[in-house]
Amino acid sequence: MTDLSHEPSALDLVSASAANAQSRRRRERFANVGIAIAGALALLLIWKLAVMALNVPPYILPAPEGVFTALWSGIAVSPASPLGFYLPLWSTLSNALFGFLIGAGLGLIVGSLMAEFRPVETALMPYAFALQSLPKVAIAPLIVIWCGFGDGSKIAMAALLAFFPMLVNSFAGMRSADVERIELMKVLSASRFETYRLVKLPSAAPYIFAGLDMGIVYALLGTIVAEFLGAQEGMGVVITKAQAVTDVAGVFAVLTVLGATGIILHLVVSRTQRKLIHWMDRGQH
Repeated sequence: MTDLSHEPSALDLVSASAANAQSRRRRERFANVGIAIAGALALLLIWKLAVMALNVPPYILPAPEGVFTALWSGIAVSPASPLGFYLPLWSTLSNALFGFLIGAGLGLIVGSLMAEFRPVETALMPYAFALQSLPKVAIAPLIVIWCGFGDGSKIAMAALLAFFPMLVNSFAGMRSADVERIELMKVLSASRFETYRLVKLPSAAPYIFAGLDMGIVYALLGTIVAEFLGAQEGMGVVITKAQAVTDVAGVFAVLTVLGATGIILHLVVSRTQRKLIHWMDRGQH
């Protein structure tokens, strides 16, 4: 006779499956971190061997330890020190984030309007692509002339570069909404705004976060480009000063900080995406 009290219930099976999936994701995460660290160490080793074998002078390509020394001199100081990286990084980051919020917000609004109203799409889409096809380095001097050498030009450049990824992704996401669900909302006599809020916006969420992921990095790049053109503070100014004295190690140190900042911003967006649209994460396993 079978002892039914020892047979796993459906709830136990579901719990065990969820635990296994979580354990598998944790192992994959550790494996990815290990691969990333191994790749970085291999790159540093190749870099070091190339500098030694080719006898490259430091003013052309410094060795990794020279870059580490320059990096340490910029971060091992008080956050309020004008000699460190903290104050320029804060200036760059604050302007980039402000511009990103403006550009991403406008991109979401305009992309939604174009997806909802065909005449708006017809009227604005060609100009949006024309604007995106223009080289931003050529536009930057005009923005500096219009907005000045202060924070306004940096914020404007950041907003400009964050705008288009959000526009395109929002538009594509809205248009990809399930037609059957939209028809169901019509049968239920839902308003256009209710259909947008309950069906189209959730369907477009993965596209919108893809636009945010690209836009926040572009905003950082736009801010630095504006700083190259005559700003008083920021990481772009630090790079310009280091180039003026042929401090190549210092330039590499600043680029390292900016690269790490870009990775952190990407991770923040990715984690926020997993928190807000968690059904997409579950659907991948």
